[in-house]
Amino acid sequence: MPKVALLSDIHANIEALEACMAHARKNGATEFAFLGDLVGYGPDPCAVLDRLSELADQGAPVLLGNHDEAAVEGPPAGMSEMGRQGIEWTQPRLAQRHRDFIRSLPLVHRMGDTLLVHASASEPGAWKYLNHEDDAAESLAATDATQTFVGHVHYQRLFYQGSDGRTRVFHPTPAADIPLSDHCRWVATIGSVGQPRDHNTAAAYAIFDPRLRTLTFCRVPYDWRRTVFKICSLGLPPALAQRLSEGR
Repeated sequence: MPKVALLSDIHANIEALEACMAHARKNGATEFAFLGDLVGYGPDPCAVLDRLSELADQGAPVLLGNHDEAAVEGPPAGMSEMGRQGIEWTQPRLAQRHRDFIRSLPLVHRMGDTLLVHASASEPGAWKYLNHEDDAAESLAATDATQTFVGHVHYQRLFYQGSDGRTRVFHPTPAADIPLSDHCRWVATIGSVGQPRDHNTAAAYAIFDPRLRTLTFCRVPYDWRRTVFKICSLGLPPALAQRLSEGR
């Protein structure tokens, strides 16, 4: 059973995507899964979509995120101003093949006793944020999967539910192999490849080893200055460049 690299919230950041994929291969991952928000905020939506379309053709799961949905349906009411500006910049740059690819993406993907979803298993298309133990418990109640891997919140956390029914949170250390015991059920928010928000500029993703039942949270330095230059030169909001440079 091969190791699977779990990548989410790429947000049109091709430099971060390629750095994470190279890091994952170096650390033994031979399969990839992408948990949504492929576009939005960043300067390379077409390059990212073309890359992931190729991988999807090879069998990699690719899920729909809320920014992807907005890119084809239009920004929803309540979207942040920066999010809306990023989507409005992205929309005219997408070719029909990109829009068709986004519309083909599922909300969830099941791999044995593992569930992949962008936001929460409770209502995958409602784009709920999984920030606290109650959110994780609600997600766990909606599926019989032993482990659920999600993105959306741009932070790396691990929630677990023991035999007593209580759901607790664990703040992982990068590069540590965390055993996912059969005696618990798990929800992991795997972080953001393209726009980390914990004041660390390094891209974030995770590697799941289904044979050993371990999860490893990873941080990967990449050339964010190049991404920042493109954001500024292509007319995206300057605040998006500042966000990347500060990791927030």
